[in-house]
Amino acid sequence: MLEALRKERLLWLEWKDIAPMREALKTLPKEFNGDISLGDTISIDGLHVSDEAVVEACAKALKPWRKGPFKIGSTFIDTEWQSFIKYNLLEPHFNLEGKVVGDIGCNNGYYLFRMLSQKPKKLVGFDPSALYKTQFDFINHFIQSDIVYELLGVEHLPLYEHRFDTLFCLGVLYHRSDPIQTLKSLYQGLNPGGELILDTFMIEGDMPLVLSPQKSYSKIPNVYFVPTIPALFGWLERAKFKEITLLEIKKTDTEEQRKTEWIFGESLNNFLDPNNNALTIEGFPAPKRVYIKAKR
Repeated sequence: MLEALRKERLLWLEWKDIAPMREALKTLPKEFNGDISLGDTISIDGLHVSDEAVVEACAKALKPWRKGPFKIGSTFIDTEWQSFIKYNLLEPHFNLEGKVVGDIGCNNGYYLFRMLSQKPKKLVGFDPSALYKTQFDFINHFIQSDIVYELLGVEHLPLYEHRFDTLFCLGVLYHRSDPIQTLKSLYQGLNPGGELILDTFMIEGDMPLVLSPQKSYSKIPNVYFVPTIPALFGWLERAKFKEITLLEIKKTDTEEQRKTEWIFGESLNNFLDPNNNALTIEGFPAPKRVYIKAKR
């Protein structure tokens, strides 16, 4: 079943809005022997000066860029999210050396590239987005990692060929209309004793309650449930997770998410009440994230 699904989804790369991006990848320099840095900005240095313009044009053809930042030669991709803030917050709480690791909703692979420095046994990214797969291929053209990128979603984990020692699910759960089933899929995707690193939107409260926006939350239409921490812990327990640990609570701010020339449209500033940034434009509590670690 998965092989048939993979073949079907590879055809997504031929969509009329994606095909020109795939063609742009073919213009990239065939050989590259420069230096790669996997720090806050993933940097690729040592491009031949004659390749700089081609690389910049290709990067711009792949907009919008959400997660990053990246620097390829003289081209700095100033992504909407300063993703190193989240990664650096989480990194003290995991050790990936020698482990089989999956990132659910991996976007263009920024976190996966950062994880390479911990020397995991295997890295697999899951994201059913032809655009993000193309951005990943652009970056990986230079890094030449053995990261596996699957055009699959969290719902395919129970069918996957192997289980994982560590799964990351960052900024995905609130997009799922059945969060408990999503957590069950994550549980099924883990080896016994494996761990889940999770972040999701939250609201304050001591009771196990959820906010369920009718149309949108912070102008995001596909946000279904925003739980209190007791509600989230209850979901995790129903999915059979144990040793559930609250790692951090952090309000999303304009240092972490903001509009740049590398995206289209609006960003966080436009999603908040202009007269009270403690509220979303809809009048809900402004975005705040909770970071959790749990074990199978």
